[in-house]
Amino acid sequence: MLTPEITEFIAGLPKVELHVHHVGAASPRIVAELAARHEGSTPVPADPALLESFFDFRDFAHFIEIYLAVVDLIREPDDLWALIHGVGRDLSEQRVRYAELTVTPYTHLLRGFADAEFCEVIEDARKRVEADFGTVLRWCFDVPGESGVAGADRTLSVALDQRPDGLISFGLGGPEIGVPRGQFVPHFSAARAAGLHSVPHAGESTGAQTVWDSIRDLGAERIGHGVHSVEDPALLEHLVTHGITLEVCPTSNIRTRVVPTMAEHPLPELVKAGVPITINSDDPPMFGTTLNQEYAVAAELLGLDRNGIADLARSAVRASFLGAEGKSALLAEIDAYVG
Repeated sequence: MLTPEITEFIAGLPKVELHVHHVGAASPRIVAELAARHEGSTPVPADPALLESFFDFRDFAHFIEIYLAVVDLIREPDDLWALIHGVGRDLSEQRVRYAELTVTPYTHLLRGFADAEFCEVIEDARKRVEADFGTVLRWCFDVPGESGVAGADRTLSVALDQRPDGLISFGLGGPEIGVPRGQFVPHFSAARAAGLHSVPHAGESTGAQTVWDSIRDLGAERIGHGVHSVEDPALLEHLVTHGITLEVCPTSNIRTRVVPTMAEHPLPELVKAGVPITINSDDPPMFGTTLNQEYAVAAELLGLDRNGIADLARSAVRASFLGAEGKSALLAEIDAYVG
């Protein structure tokens, strides 16, 4: 068990969040408010106390089903704006200074949002978050893998035609099983040619080969999850040699049952191999966690002291797509906090 002093240290530590989904990061209060707005046409409970059992996932497929039910609550521009502003507030309360928030335009466009309208709303909310709370948000536009090439076509079109100021990366999420990475080569090639970074999910619910495919076919600079990379020593060596960071979300892996128990989580093995990692929360309220709690989990798994925990925060800053000046400022703030 961590001491109260270490828990307090984590709470006050300036941090960066690199793997968090905008819908999955909505607090129970926000989700319940949205469910109440649309009561009678959604299975999502409007009582925050009932959401814990609603978010009890049988497996990864069930998680996707529940996730999409929450996505369906975002039907109007005000719904989307309120969600992002609330997520920004929650991040700021955890001393998150900078976050790369994964958004999935396609799921909202299918529900009636126009391309320009969607981007205008998220940009307005992003700017208000920074003005109100000081937390800087940037966007990763994520292709939902289950939507196939059609979803990738539309996501790329929004990314390149609208190109909101906060957009910095292009991702791939959703189920991995039955979703070959190779079909998205043209989309990631176009996104990278336009200056967007490549950050696909891989090696979460599938094995090491999906990580290899994401690196070779999609030019991945970071990998979302990637925990099953431990299955392949050659892959671990490649990640180390090329400095490809894994965005690790420990509690998420347990709650979606892609790792059986926390005691079996591969994080210590990844760190021992020298693989660059960052600690993230993924869909925190859905998994009953926070970024602060994920730092605590990692500290216990890795046996870290204050300096080791601060190094996790530094690693996230360095792996981010923040500019050099912003990185230097954040690293200096972490150093000042540690003392």
